[in-house]
Amino acid sequence: MRNAALVLGIIGGVLALFVGFFSFGYTEVIREYGEIEGVAEQVDREGLIRAVSFLAPILAIAGGAMARVRALWGGILMLLSAALMGYAFGFGVFTMFPIGFTALGGLLAVAAGKPDEPKAHF
Repeated sequence: MRNAALVLGIIGGVLALFVGFFSFGYTEVIREYGEIEGVAEQVDREGLIRAVSFLAPILAIAGGAMARVRALWGGILMLLSAALMGYAFGFGVFTMFPIGFTALGGLLAVAAGKPDEPKAHF
């Protein structure tokens, strides 16, 4: 389960990168060149979109990378990434796979039966 969580987290994070690039870029183009009424209008929560565009892919990839050794921490990061993407971007045709992959990877990591290795946290 940890290997599956690793793969799902990294793939979901890479897909989230594309969503993040587009979302951040869209807000930047509208900010720079202005709105075109009925075609391209600025989003309501520009700061949230920009922050999640940056944070969600990082959390998903980091959580996936941590899933083999620290499954609980990695799972929490992936679930947080999926929740942020769902809240900021909503569930749609371009976000369903990043959200689904990271959420499933997070659930698999948290549900991994083997306990984490006893190591110091710092």
